[in-house]
Amino acid sequence: MSSIDLIRHVKLSTARLPLTVPISDAKVFTGRQKPMTEVVFLFAELLTEQGHTGFGFSYSKRAGGPAQYAHAKEVVQGVIGEDPNDIGKIYTKLLWAGASVGRSGVATQALAAIDVALYDLKAKRAGLPLAKLLGSYRDSVRTYNTSGGFLNATLDEVKARATRSLEEGIGGIKIKVGLPDSAEDLRRVAGVREHLGWDVPLMVDANQQWDRATALRMGRRLEEFDLVWIEEPLDAYDFDGHAHLAQALDTPIATGEMLASVAEHKALMTANGCDIIQPDAPRVGGITQFLRLAALADERGLGLAPHFAMEIHLHLAAAYPTEPWVEHFDWLDPLFNERLETKNGRMLVPDRPGLGVTLSDQARAWTTDSVEVGA
Repeated sequence: MSSIDLIRHVKLSTARLPLTVPISDAKVFTGRQKPMTEVVFLFAELLTEQGHTGFGFSYSKRAGGPAQYAHAKEVVQGVIGEDPNDIGKIYTKLLWAGASVGRSGVATQALAAIDVALYDLKAKRAGLPLAKLLGSYRDSVRTYNTSGGFLNATLDEVKARATRSLEEGIGGIKIKVGLPDSAEDLRRVAGVREHLGWDVPLMVDANQQWDRATALRMGRRLEEFDLVWIEEPLDAYDFDGHAHLAQALDTPIATGEMLASVAEHKALMTANGCDIIQPDAPRVGGITQFLRLAALADERGLGLAPHFAMEIHLHLAAAYPTEPWVEHFDWLDPLFNERLETKNGRMLVPDRPGLGVTLSDQARAWTTDSVEVGA
């Protein structure tokens, strides 16, 4: 069989994943957003002339999902007839097809699903998990749970969920802070730290809701809890403010999940705005772009803790030179037939080829629209 293979068919789908309970972080309590009730996904499924397949996804919370889907539909024809091994070439082709609306945000998040699918296909064709294709440093990654620590949950509920997470083999616990009442934030952190003890890694996340003075004051108060990091204490684009906190506090500063391009992450790194960088592959445009910024982060000696989408980020974190973290969310479980395994505080890289996940019947049932191009 010839080694030259071409993409013959692409299916794009959009689906709405309902959340069991409306989710609130600090942005809700400061009045900037409403509770989150669903996550909208963009799925890309590729098929080549030789019968190889690839699957990828992107997503949006609260708004933007229909825009991602609309943009992907406009440019996806450019994939047909291309060699799926030429991932960089294909990405650039699709990028310039939609360049009039920019090279970040929705314009590239729409490409992320296709880009991830190309990597999934390439790894499947090689018979390797994606992490192995990329060149992994480890077969498991430290993992922490976020989905049990939101502000809509009572302190007792947060404690109970933390206990379950540890029993399920998850290693660390992250809880949300950033309430208008800082004393309540401190009460919740103190309660969780007392509940967990001092040996369990604990992180907090303010979701960009503090101003500089509050962030510095709270950062100093939080030092006593021996946190792994303080996440998004300031507006995501306040690189200088984050740099000041990183210099002033002993607790590491983590941020980056809301940035939508390699250029924005590079500006954050140039400002020395974090100790731990938290890129999101779907948000920056896919794996092609994630690998670019990960190389920059490694050069600067930064820690890595990718945001959300553990089905993708487990593989990327396994291929980062220094020991990273991966964020555990169980929200996406209904979308896939497979489950990622956690054991002894770590998430195990699956031995299945590619991402190692396939869409479930439930994901198909939640699909609201789809389009197919090619033969």
